[in-house]
Amino acid sequence: MPIQLQLTYLFVLAIPIACIAWTVTHEEVFREPREYCINKSKTCKRFLQRKFFYLFTCEYCFSHYITLAMLCITHYTLLFADWRGYLIAGFSLVWIANVYMSLFALLRTDIKKEGMEAKLEEKKLNEEQHNK
Repeated sequence: MPIQLQLTYLFVLAIPIACIAWTVTHEEVFREPREYCINKSKTCKRFLQRKFFYLFTCEYCFSHYITLAMLCITHYTLLFADWRGYLIAGFSLVWIANVYMSLFALLRTDIKKEGMEAKLEEKKLNEEQHNK
């Protein structure tokens, strides 16, 4: 496969990895299971149990497992057609997916900030009109 196509696959395959990892570790739809995992990651007596439950609370950690699943599904390799290609592809996908998640987090923060500023401005205008 040509390198340009491999790189295209890299940036495209990282999108669902980032989406799944972010959704499981941050979004409301998985809040209850995530809270359970957070609790178990802090209270389990065994080290491996704590680490197992922690992986569902950390987008970086979870993205490694999603990447592994994606590599099994797609058989995507990067630069080499053997095990080295899987290794390089795996770490590359994790890195790109985490860049996507970081950008998404920044975007969401900016959107929330703008929303809060708009509400404060609206409240200020309402108070000024009420005082007149």
